[in-house]
Amino acid sequence: MDIKYNVTRLKNNKLDDIKDSVSVEEPLEMNLKFKVNDKWQEENLSITMRTPGNDEDLISGFLFNERIILNINEIEKIEKKGEKVGDYNIQNKIEATINNTKNIDIAKFKRNFLTNSSCGVCGKTSLDTLEALKSEKLNLSFPKINKEILLKSPSLLVNEQSEFSKTGGIHASSLIDSNGNVVATKEDVGRHNALDKLIGYTHKKKLIDNHSQFIACSGRLNFELVQKGLMSNIGLMAGVGAPTSLAIDLAKRFGMTLLGFVKEKSFNIYTYKERVLL
Repeated sequence: MDIKYNVTRLKNNKLDDIKDSVSVEEPLEMNLKFKVNDKWQEENLSITMRTPGNDEDLISGFLFNERIILNINEIEKIEKKGEKVGDYNIQNKIEATINNTKNIDIAKFKRNFLTNSSCGVCGKTSLDTLEALKSEKLNLSFPKINKEILLKSPSLLVNEQSEFSKTGGIHASSLIDSNGNVVATKEDVGRHNALDKLIGYTHKKKLIDNHSQFIACSGRLNFELVQKGLMSNIGLMAGVGAPTSLAIDLAKRFGMTLLGFVKEKSFNIYTYKERVLL
């Protein structure tokens, strides 16, 4: 599932306004309904960010892989729940009813507010937890970053990655100033963890200057990474990969400039191009 966005593309020092296909990202709250002592009980299992579609297969596979069920036939029915919301008019809640809870400890499989290295919200059990956002929009007058610095950001990022040079299998986030100086870089196998480490370190050391700095990330930019940047009033984030639809919508809502597909000679500007000096 994808959607078209208006994008400003810089390539070989030429700007073009184009339509670009962006993968849709939406949260899915997964719930479980089962009987305990002949009484129906409902539990929030998890929330995951996903591309909408085949949600019934997603929750079925999740239940089986987590060994909440031992056989797919234990699923009595699967129902979409909640109102159709958002720009895509889809339901973001789903419930599976299982007919066999014998010898199954449901509490064991609930992953309340746990995170893993690849998904910062996986495990949170309410969609409400995704809305811990700012109330005010960022000031659009800063930072102002020259396009040449932005084009260099992937190489600046790689040059700072000591672990990546050894393993080739690790992500990084860097805080970079308007002169192209790398203020700090942190690495982790998870994109979200790398950014959390960077934010934690730079706040501890009082290194953040929102007027003249931006964050570069090694992977694609999704909702959670943009959310983390907004919490520190970061006005511009650049990723070497593609942003998701929810990341673009969030950046637009709160005034962040979002760049994707940043390479040596090109990048896409998805929101607020006025911060980019051409």
